Amino acid sequence: MGSANLLDRAIAVVAPRTAARRVAARRAFDVMSRGYDGANRDRLRNSWRSHNTSADTEIAAAGSLLRDRMRDLVRNNPYAANALAVLVTHAVGAGIVPRSKDKKVNKLFADWMKQCDADGHLDFHGIISLATREMLESGTGMVRRRRRLAEDGLAVPLQLQVLEVDHLDATRHGELATGRRASYGIEYNGIGKTTAYWLFPNHPGSTAITSTTSLSSVSVPAEDIVFGFKKLRAGQSQGVPWGHAAVTSVYDLAGYEQSELVRKRLESCMVGVVTGGDDEGGVGLPMGDDDVPGVYNADGEIVEKFAPGMLYHARGGKDIKFTQPANTANYDSYKTSMLHTIAVGFHVPHAFLSGRLDKVNYSSSKIGLETYKKIIDDLQWQVIIPMICQPLWDWFCEAAFWAGKIKTRKVAVEWSPPRFPSADEAKDVAARVAAVRSGLLNPLVAIAETGFTPEEVIAGFVEWNALLDDNKLIFDSDPRRMSQAGQTQQDADADKADASNEDTS
Repeated sequence: MGSANLLDRAIAVVAPRTAARRVAARRAFDVMSRGYDGANRDRLRNSWRSHNTSADTEIAAAGSLLRDRMRDLVRNNPYAANALAVLVTHAVGAGIVPRSKDKKVNKLFADWMKQCDADGHLDFHGIISLATREMLESGTGMVRRRRRLAEDGLAVPLQLQVLEVDHLDATRHGELATGRRASYGIEYNGIGKTTAYWLFPNHPGSTAITSTTSLSSVSVPAEDIVFGFKKLRAGQSQGVPWGHAAVTSVYDLAGYEQSELVRKRLESCMVGVVTGGDDEGGVGLPMGDDDVPGVYNADGEIVEKFAPGMLYHARGGKDIKFTQPANTANYDSYKTSMLHTIAVGFHVPHAFLSGRLDKVNYSSSKIGLETYKKIIDDLQWQVIIPMICQPLWDWFCEAAFWAGKIKTRKVAVEWSPPRFPSADEAKDVAARVAAVRSGLLNPLVAIAETGFTPEEVIAGFVEWNALLDDNKLIFDSDPRRMSQAGQTQQDADADKADASNEDTS
């Protein structure tokens, strides 16, 4: 583009400097016109509106409506409800199990986890599951620490209360009377550290609120609030619903299905209309001098509403016409395509979202599950464990320390999320056994992934083996008595000894 053309060469014969300036100017224009196609402002992209706003400003403007719409979809749309259930099931499942090397702490936690819900409905794993569900559905999962008295009879004087993010007072924004700054309900000190959350004592959408109920928010110290969300941008302090990119697609698909249902109902109104009675020999009703043209029933009343399977007469009719229901052949293909789009927006496999396995084979399911597993791993280890599970464990240890139940305020812990479901259980179990035997997988981690603690599993084996011995039973699943090859251990030892003697000789 910047090279000299035929006209430039002709000008150069009589005015070389002018020709050189032309070529240089054209080269400069070429450089200035280069850029990203996505930033073009041509007429095809004129309607594309984008704004240079911070993450919190965007969430403050759209978060409440986005949250309400997602909740409505989860209540009424089966695909949105299923997507959320699938995510929570795979991310938390039977529970993300904590494991300390201090057996006394583990025993104390096992007793407390059954009493930890301030509402009295859930155990510790249920609290994690509900907080995760709130985070995925509403954008943010909140848990409030509720300190209890020693005389309350709890294993540890502490309980947990899951709150919806609606309790956060977004009107607390700007400079506060204390000299600190608030951003949509979250208070910060001078160096930007979160110091408090401004919360409504009652849910602002509750019908139980009366004229005597306080609608003023109160400052709750940040150390008493767990605030979990998926951070997508730097500077973001609140989350958005997990499937926010698919909200419009889910709503549009629901509207399309409703339109299809209405169309089918209209098509089912198959009626016959007798026409053409004005001519000689017509079979319809004759047209009288005082009659109004139109369609009439057998009683001579004009018809304004059709009912399926009925025959109607047009004045002067001699022929019969039936409505012709149309056939839509692309309904399934369109719905499948839309469900693929929705599945991508929710980051779940299409088969999990739709429940359709007819187009899934073993290879594609394995590849899809591997990718989905990475998404769940990221959700567990980058969000749920560090932002929800670990702070709750620290609260437990602190409460147990001040109650004199343990000796330190901080107790190291390892977390074991539930094992991901397998497409081929036999092969995957064999691979995990090989990983344990080779030292690549800690047996304690492998056990915790099942949702049980190692102590529970060992205690179960002890009880089971004692029950077998008391009843003098031997099962081939008992490694104390039978080898993996189905031999008794004595026979297996004898075979090994014979093999060793043969090698020696």
